[in-house]
Amino acid sequence: MAEIERETMEYDVVIVGAGPAGLSAAIRLKQLDSDLEVVVLEKGSEVGAHILSGAVLDPCGLDALIPDWKEKGAPLNVPVKEDNFYMLGEAGGIRVPNFPMPPLMNNHGNYIVSMGNVCRWMAEQAEELGVEIFPGMSCSELVYGDKGEVKGVVAGVFGLEEDGSYGPNTEPGMELHGKYVFLGEGVRGSLSKEVIAKYDLGAGKDVQKYGVGMKEIWEIDPAKHKEGTVTHTMGWPLNSNAGGGSFIYHLDNNQVYVGFVVHLNYKNPHLYPYMEFQRFKHHPMVADLLKGGKRVAYGARAITEGGYQSMPKLVAPGVALLGCSAGMVNVPRIKGNHNAMLSGKAAAEAAYAAIKADRSGDELPDYEAVVRDGAIGKDLKMVRNVKPMWSKWGLMASLMLGGLDMWTNNILGLSLFGTLKHGKNDAEATEEASKHKKIDYPKPDGVLSFDRLTNVSFAATNHEESQPCHLRLADPSLPIATNLPKFDEPAQRYCPAGVYEVVEKDGKPEFVINFQNCVHCKTCDIKDPSQNITWTTPQGGDGPNYPNM
Repeated sequence: MAEIERETMEYDVVIVGAGPAGLSAAIRLKQLDSDLEVVVLEKGSEVGAHILSGAVLDPCGLDALIPDWKEKGAPLNVPVKEDNFYMLGEAGGIRVPNFPMPPLMNNHGNYIVSMGNVCRWMAEQAEELGVEIFPGMSCSELVYGDKGEVKGVVAGVFGLEEDGSYGPNTEPGMELHGKYVFLGEGVRGSLSKEVIAKYDLGAGKDVQKYGVGMKEIWEIDPAKHKEGTVTHTMGWPLNSNAGGGSFIYHLDNNQVYVGFVVHLNYKNPHLYPYMEFQRFKHHPMVADLLKGGKRVAYGARAITEGGYQSMPKLVAPGVALLGCSAGMVNVPRIKGNHNAMLSGKAAAEAAYAAIKADRSGDELPDYEAVVRDGAIGKDLKMVRNVKPMWSKWGLMASLMLGGLDMWTNNILGLSLFGTLKHGKNDAEATEEASKHKKIDYPKPDGVLSFDRLTNVSFAATNHEESQPCHLRLADPSLPIATNLPKFDEPAQRYCPAGVYEVVEKDGKPEFVINFQNCVHCKTCDIKDPSQNITWTTPQGGDGPNYPNM
């Protein structure tokens, strides 16, 4: 809005998002030239507040960025000691032996970490180098230059009226300009989505695919705790209803990360990903582990699953996409943080070379080349067919053929299948409710399983109620007029935070958005069959506040 006057701050590089990608870029820029002016903007109340992942981290990214990370006290304290894979049935499970699995699936040398704590530590390293980090600063708009390039962002807008307009108490924020802007927003970032659309960065690429990952942190009986143990499961309770599976990671202090991922290309709109997660914890193997323990945190986040063939072009004039903003998760490994770090490092090196050559506001083709042809591209290309195989042919075929494909890629550097396509996007995959039976989910018992609203309180999420709803409907009539009769309005179920409800008012159904519950997973932006919901960034500091554990 031209009539709004804002303070302007000039930097060499403006970075959106204090995740592993953005912080790696900031650190590398200052390693290369301490005089560069670098700023990182983080929408969370503090660095790490919006970092859900309890992860198994491949340290190759840290090795490349900060080789002496051990001496500097990086919080990688729990090396993986044991790897387990299980195929579950309702009452039991079969352990899948490790020996036939490709080497890339081996977690030897990796660490079970809190990525929130890793990012907090990385922020300390960045600040010691002179990087400016501003938490609680949502970036709500891109700023474009005279030649159509991205030249900055608008950050720190507070106090909008409920309808989104500027009122007497609105703080208009500031414009932060840079020679280059890096977007490290994570999955389905609002600014990244705008850049991909504006510059048609997805042209010639496959559709992006996603999953929704839900996680609880549990403190368990010390007698059952096995520090350094990593367990993954497939099969029950999803079976043929959807792709996905679980992870259970034993970190230190008698804590375990218990997580569940549901691929969002499921067909049955009656599927309820959150309740699949709650049902999973009643499997005898899991229930025995958790018995006598207590849940201490909950959260959810979308995961990019398209892989190599779905990564958009990574650069446009003045801007680069880092990490999960572009989709760099290795799906069978359930790992993306290492690639996020490597992408941040590569983008920093490309921007540094450009700035030293007196360039600004143009594209950074060297960054694109390093990602496609270097370690990240090799990591993703090797597993590019596992996800489409699973989607097209089911779990067992993907295990056998996907394993074969990873082996041939590992040994011969080629695939017998070429590069498979994903087909429909996840919204288009949703079929009409009349084609599917409803699924009867057991009621949560309050001991192992919990209702959504109770669990959301363990995400410590909060949004200022007087601000505009950050979940925008292109057509407010569609949820009741179209989605309810055709799809039984799946927003009631696919949201892992209970944001969306259909209630009766004056004898008629009404669609309600409880945006205060939102944990910023962005599943609604992805899975809504009418593509009617757009997730936008709320004001800074709002959203989940995941614990410093």
